Amino acid sequence: MKALVIIPTYKERENLTELLRQIFAQNLPLEVLIVDDNSPDGTGAVADQLAAADPRVHVMHRPGKMGLGSAYVAGFKYALERGYDAVFEMDADFSHNPDSLPQFLRELENADLVVGSRYLHGVTVVNWPLKRLILSYGANVYSRVITGIPIKDLTGGFKCFRRQVLEAIDLNRVKSDGYGFQIEINFKAWRKGFRIKEIPILFVDRRAGESKMNQKIVWEAAWMVWRLRILDLLGAL
Repeated sequence: MKALVIIPTYKERENLTELLRQIFAQNLPLEVLIVDDNSPDGTGAVADQLAAADPRVHVMHRPGKMGLGSAYVAGFKYALERGYDAVFEMDADFSHNPDSLPQFLRELENADLVVGSRYLHGVTVVNWPLKRLILSYGANVYSRVITGIPIKDLTGGFKCFRRQVLEAIDLNRVKSDGYGFQIEINFKAWRKGFRIKEIPILFVDRRAGESKMNQKIVWEAAWMVWRLRILDLLGAL
């Protein structure tokens, strides 16, 4: 199975080299696409150096900070155009452990979308302040109740798709970013009848760089679930 790991970056210079080393240490048929939003710390230049040294590494440069959701949509289109069979979403800050990649591919043998969950068996989050944890957990409960999706961690960003899932979703109509993007993609995959498998992961807060979380992202997600529910009821999803 030809697989692509999409890693959006903005000011992740400190993490990138070691992250890719750990990804390729899994000895899987993986390639990596780094989608950099013109990071002011030179992350894009580091990505170019890594790509020049390893044909498995690809880089997409964007003109500015355009958001997580649009970065993934651009990466999805790249993957579909080039014939990848499986497509990963993965953060650049080591909150997603590369050691979990083999399990995702194993589970994909009997699923269409594999979601890494922080809340499947209790709470498996390390180093988050209590306020952040309550916000995230509460957002997932809120989203699950409104949308009806049987996924414990709707807002997580560590997942793997079969290409058929991404082909079935109109990517040009995906407009959300941040947590809202993750909810939207999960909802659309679920409503189209794809098989979704949730697996537990250990989520560890970033070791370097800075969080991209802000109030705008929270409010976008809060509204997104209602928008998705209404569109679904109207048959306009």
